[in-house]
Amino acid sequence: MLPDERREKVLQFIEKKGFVSLLEIADAFQISESTARRDVEYLANFGQIRRTRGGAAYVGESLTPFTVRLKKAKREKRAIAARAVERIHPADTILLDGGTTTLELARHLPAIPIQVVTNSLPIINVLVSRPEIELIAIGGYVYPKTGVSLGPIAEKVLGELRVAKLFMSAGGITEDGLFNSNALLAETERRMMAAADEVIVLADSSKFGRSALARLCPLENVDVMIVDEGLDPVWRRRLEAEGIELVLAPLDAEEVRSKPERNDGDEME
Repeated sequence: MLPDERREKVLQFIEKKGFVSLLEIADAFQISESTARRDVEYLANFGQIRRTRGGAAYVGESLTPFTVRLKKAKREKRAIAARAVERIHPADTILLDGGTTTLELARHLPAIPIQVVTNSLPIINVLVSRPEIELIAIGGYVYPKTGVSLGPIAEKVLGELRVAKLFMSAGGITEDGLFNSNALLAETERRMMAAADEVIVLADSSKFGRSALARLCPLENVDVMIVDEGLDPVWRRRLEAEGIELVLAPLDAEEVRSKPERNDGDEME
């Protein structure tokens, strides 16, 4: 493998993990620790990672476009969405963030009268033709990789809203809490949490044990987590010890409910 090709893969490895040691890099790529150190030093010059004692931490923006993330863990996301809709009732006001799992939830929403508030253009595109849904769009700076409105305008609007339930995603979950790779996104989502009576996190099991640049909140700020059944038992016990209601989604859960029949052109891929 050429050095440039290896360094690109090392960067992706650090992004996925959030933090890695030099030994982990050396083992993963079958290189010496001194070569791993030189790769880390090279990548740190571009601002995507930060050298730490004995390793590296990812500090850049997410390298994974929204359309690519849509294709990851699709079965798990459908199962999680199928369990999430069970918590939505007629006349509810719900807030959806701009994650790919919340987009799947939007596609699964039942044909009942509800209010949906969102800062996600992909979710707006899915729901705009649903006459039974009162749709409220949050404006602001539209982040190009995700189609999500962020920044002061979005935060000001969120400060004036109150919703019953927030359904949100996270870039990573560790013992220290929830994380996202974009600091501006994290601030907007903190405003979302403040506006909601109940905070419900939708996360596939691959998100657990991963960190990212911006810490969103401690675990105790979450009321409910809906996760696919692949979640490690250690994490199940940890979440329950934090007082979080844990809902496990069997991987055939998406077959329990069928999506409403409609032709709204909601496929993003």
